Amino acid sequence: MMNKLKLWGIALPILFLSVAATSCLDDDDDVVAVPTALVTVRPAAEGFTMQLDENTTLVPANLDKSPFGDKEVRAIITFSEVDGGDKGSVRSVYLHSIDSIRTKMPDATLGDLDNETFGNDPIEIVRDWVTVAEDGYLTLRIRTVWGFANVKHRISLVTGTDRDNPYRLVLHHDACGDLAGTMGDGLIAFNLKDLPHDPDEEVTITLVWNSFSGEKSTDFKLKFHKSAVSAPAVAAAAPYTASIR
Repeated sequence: MMNKLKLWGIALPILFLSVAATSCLDDDDDVVAVPTALVTVRPAAEGFTMQLDENTTLVPANLDKSPFGDKEVRAIITFSEVDGGDKGSVRSVYLHSIDSIRTKMPDATLGDLDNETFGNDPIEIVRDWVTVAEDGYLTLRIRTVWGFANVKHRISLVTGTDRDNPYRLVLHHDACGDLAGTMGDGLIAFNLKDLPHDPDEEVTITLVWNSFSGEKSTDFKLKFHKSAVSAPAVAAAAPYTASIR
């Protein structure tokens, strides 16, 4: 039986690939909890589930309540299969560690006031396994300059910038004056369920942002979770996401 569960407390900015934490499965076995999966944590009638991919739902065998209450959030986890468990679409797993990702709703465009309102400081999108559009969410590993730890950078995703293409999304960064320091990485996720969509259809979203070398864009293929019919509550900033709002 698992006696301890590790909830990472990572102060951002982070160098994500270097993150490791120690967790205990029982009194004798130690596990190095390096993140191995990106999931959507969803509260359920009893406990909670973690959506791993389009066809696979993970159910924790060793935790009966979500550490994020009734919030639906994206998270990175370390888990292992329950010995002898079913390998089908719903799988029982041991959850060793879990870290929520700052999860937000997009903002509607304000037209010519977007840069003034949401900021236009440079930011990079890192090509990485956690930079992905899936399950109705856009999750991004971001990179920018971070200086003072007590200054919150604001990251916003703006919709409606192209009347002819509702899937053109603009990422804005407001460093709040924190423009001197060192390059570091962080994670942020956006719930896109309010974009027009058919749960059975895949859409192409175009992400645009102001990088350190000028405007960039990239495309993502996205499918929506079939139950995404209304906006869920999203997590407030936890202590380890104190540098992003």
